[in-house]
Amino acid sequence: MTEIADLLDRRLYGIGQVDRLLALVPGTARRWIEGYRRAGRSYEPVIRAAPTHDEVVTWGEFVETRLLAEYRSAGVPLIRMRPAIVRLREIFDTRYPLAHARPFISAEGRELVLKVQEEVDLEQPLVLVVVRSGQVVLSHPATEFVNAVKFGSDETAISIRPLASIEQVVIDPLRQFGEPVVRSVPTENIAELVRAGDRLQMIAELYDLTVDEVEAAVRYELSRKTPAADRAA
Repeated sequence: MTEIADLLDRRLYGIGQVDRLLALVPGTARRWIEGYRRAGRSYEPVIRAAPTHDEVVTWGEFVETRLLAEYRSAGVPLIRMRPAIVRLREIFDTRYPLAHARPFISAEGRELVLKVQEEVDLEQPLVLVVVRSGQVVLSHPATEFVNAVKFGSDETAISIRPLASIEQVVIDPLRQFGEPVVRSVPTENIAELVRAGDRLQMIAELYDLTVDEVEAAVRYELSRKTPAADRAA
């Protein structure tokens, strides 16, 4: 197995943990990754090719779930993205097409994504790319996602910001067991000291951080406890 596949296939999180890391309403990640039943009807997963009943999420699945999180307010059920993701999986010949740079960064990749969107008649609020002035460019949610991802030399996602609005907090599967960090310091450790009453300046000096970085860690931890409403599961 290649090093690339090793990283994307690395088993990291329980499904419920994904909700907490991405500040999703509890149960959201399970619906997207594993599918669900509602009113006697079964809905297939958006992320996985089929339900596996596996409670552990790989890094590749986590990255793709992070992309879906940008579409929470689309007002359209995200299950409708499944046909596009199925086709992208086939075209790019990878289990995790949305954890790679090619569909987003290269002009050829974006053209392929556009063809898939048209082929499956993907609804406008869910598109990954749009045509502007004759150029195929990323949609706003896809742009937010790409700006939050660091791609490695192999063009796979090697780290990601769990929340686009908090630039200092990063998740790296090879650091701190994949827990969110600010410059290698787990955000939970910082938040615990704040809850204990320690001054922000003291915490910053303890971990060789800036006060802004300490505040960012606290904001992130608070967001995990008050997830944004999921209107497009």
